[in-house]
Amino acid sequence: MKLNKFLLKLSSEIMNNSSKLIKNLKICNTCIMDTSDEDISFDETGQCSHCISFYNSLKKNWTPGTKEVLKELDDIVVSMKEKQKNQEYDAIIGLSGGVDSSYLAYWARKEANLRLLAVHVDAGWNSDLAVRNIEEIVKKLNIQLFTEVVDWEAIKDVQTAFFKAGVANQDTPQDHAFFSVLYSFAEKNNIKYVINGNNYTSESVLPVAWGHDAMDSVHMKDICKQHGGKKWKKFPFVSTFKYHVFIPRIRKMQIISPLNYIDYKKMDAIKVLEKELNWQYYGGKHYESRFTKFFQSYWLPKKFGYDKRKAHLSSLILSEEITRDEALDEMKKNSYDESTIEQDIDYICKKLDVRKEDFISWMNEPNKKFSDYKNNVFIKKVIYSFIIEFSNLKSRVNIFSKVKYILARIKYLSLKILSKLKN
Repeated sequence: MKLNKFLLKLSSEIMNNSSKLIKNLKICNTCIMDTSDEDISFDETGQCSHCISFYNSLKKNWTPGTKEVLKELDDIVVSMKEKQKNQEYDAIIGLSGGVDSSYLAYWARKEANLRLLAVHVDAGWNSDLAVRNIEEIVKKLNIQLFTEVVDWEAIKDVQTAFFKAGVANQDTPQDHAFFSVLYSFAEKNNIKYVINGNNYTSESVLPVAWGHDAMDSVHMKDICKQHGGKKWKKFPFVSTFKYHVFIPRIRKMQIISPLNYIDYKKMDAIKVLEKELNWQYYGGKHYESRFTKFFQSYWLPKKFGYDKRKAHLSSLILSEEITRDEALDEMKKNSYDESTIEQDIDYICKKLDVRKEDFISWMNEPNKKFSDYKNNVFIKKVIYSFIIEFSNLKSRVNIFSKVKYILARIKYLSLKILSKLKN
């Protein structure tokens, strides 16, 4: 009885905190993004920085489905097939069973006739529906599938550490494992092309303040060292050097996002998948994972006041797939099912082998930013500074000029790094 009262009190505090977070939010008059994004700004007309960036930059250069863009995509496909002609596969795809990756697989086989290797990473949170959808996709499209089951004890240790750390980016462990395994399979099978489901249609609005780079292994390891046990060391980490230098610069692996070239409409894609592949919708973006569904629909809005539906729906507004009024109507619905949320919390706690009172108390702890932990932000700046310098070096005409330039730049960058480390 005392425990139930304690949990009830903590739950009440969480609800009160989340109510404070959503009060007095200023909202954009074009999309539905608001000041729950700490970095957002508005012009004198009331339009937000996400919309301004979209219309002034992305919109001018993004013309999906046009003759010129489709010709560019065709040329890419031809190049992929030519360069991979002596290999077993043309490209590799990460298959989660969600809308984007599922439709990408459909396009790749039906429209581009690519020889695909599909990789699915089972991080322990698959819904039964996700498993069924993946099985239907690979069977009907005749795609070779490899499923990698990540060490559950390692995943459990890392995800528990992230909850204890109090950061917003709780999906990092799953995402990092996914890309780590995907690139590993690409290397083993000598595949130079990764096709992914990234798309501006539903992802043009992505608030930086709501998360952090999932491929930051420095950040992950620091959180694990502070809050994890011993099992996390078995987690499939990818180093900053490997991800940003070895894979793209040395292995020359290329990432292609075909959905940004074709006239990709989410609602139309769902209809095609349902009709052609017997695919079933999950009810939300990335809800093919039971963890992601809980994290995005409950934990993130309640603890941080971040509702990712706002970003997703705002993207659909900007791509003219839905109207602003339709998005606002969707936001009137609760992000989670009140009748099942207690069972969902129980499920998460049982899977992670943590006490419910501990889990709820972590939700009520002060929020942390990724910058409260070690990260690779500075390291990445150094890496890309050297990459730029190397590109500039290629323009030098003789060996003397190149050596002189290298020495000068090494001295400059070394002093810059030392100054940063001192501060």
